[in-house]
Amino acid sequence: MHIELQQAMQHLVAEQSLNLKEVSRFTPIDFRLGIQWLVAQDQPDMAQALAEAGLALYPLSEDILAISGLLAITREDWPLAVEILQDLVSIQNDRVQPMTYQMLARALACNLDVAEAHQVLETALQKWPSDATLLQERNAMAAVHDAMPASTVKN
Repeated sequence: MHIELQQAMQHLVAEQSLNLKEVSRFTPIDFRLGIQWLVAQDQPDMAQALAEAGLALYPLSEDILAISGLLAITREDWPLAVEILQDLVSIQNDRVQPMTYQMLARALACNLDVAEAHQVLETALQKWPSDATLLQERNAMAAVHDAMPASTVKN
């Protein structure tokens, strides 16, 4: 992380507030690095504020969508994770990677939309039929589904 960005992140932590004018000069990559740094500094609320600012300034940035989706997952904000990862999938279209599909499926499952999670995995497996991560995720979801009492499963 370059010195100007690190100083801005340190100021953000010290002030516990976000100056949009100050951060608006940063690129999407700067936002990604800043969010990663804030998470490493155990500043999840400030990382979330920076992610929101980044999404407001660069709503179509794959870098910012990807890191914001990861951040939402780590914060267990499942509705936000689903929204952001769906946006990322839409933007990437035919360039979506298996890990993105896997994270979206997991966020959907954690958000109790199991049927949609399975659909995402099936779509991904059509593109990457032998991807070990996707196969493992599908098997894990099936095992959880099979272990749940029928009355609690929502399809």
